Amino acid sequence: MVKIFQFLIDFICPPICPVCDRSVDVHGNLCSACWTRFNWISNPKCYKCGYPFPADLDLGLKPLCPHCAAGECGLDFIRSACVYDDMSKSIMLPFKHVSQLKYQTLMSTAMINCLRDLDLDVDVVLPVPLAYKRLFKRGYNQAALLARPIAKYFNAEMDVDSLSRKYKQDMGHKSAKQRRENVRGVFTVKNTDNIRDKKILIVDDVMTSGATFYELNRVLRKAGASAVYAVSFCRVVHAI
Repeated sequence: MVKIFQFLIDFICPPICPVCDRSVDVHGNLCSACWTRFNWISNPKCYKCGYPFPADLDLGLKPLCPHCAAGECGLDFIRSACVYDDMSKSIMLPFKHVSQLKYQTLMSTAMINCLRDLDLDVDVVLPVPLAYKRLFKRGYNQAALLARPIAKYFNAEMDVDSLSRKYKQDMGHKSAKQRRENVRGVFTVKNTDNIRDKKILIVDDVMTSGATFYELNRVLRKAGASAVYAVSFCRVVHAI
């Protein structure tokens, strides 16, 4: 029955690439031409935070970037599907700000793919919450849309109720230090029972400086989380 229903959907609305509208095999998939336009993050990369290294470097099986080697990343793992550049920005920003939800499937699928090498055990998938003022203005939480298929993949609970967030102005072009200061104390755990002793995967659309992930890690650890991972669709890559 499911196959028949899917056949009817494909017949009425043939699957097309969400970027260029070329025909594809599955709804939400990129065509091969558009796939090659993204700067997907692969090995070699930092084993802990996923920071991409130059492709011609042989750094062993579990290389660490300078920040992780210095113990500056408190999360167990961070992964991002691709680099934040003109191509990824061209779908991430419309998805985030102007309701271009046609990009949801390709973004969440790419995020799942970048987590496969870690073989994670996840209890709770937690999208980064929006402050109520921003949620009311936007009408949806883009991180929650991305988190739903990720939670299904891990057969984990998706939690949108255990955290709240205070409203603050957008961080814009602030420095990494300013971002850390701006996000400090904005998250509150409302339900510690759903956090304590749980392995938690945080989901967001973009990682800029890592300040949001680091602050969430601090709050979740304080509430008793046993492990904290994070994943984003894209990440800003700075020289290190």
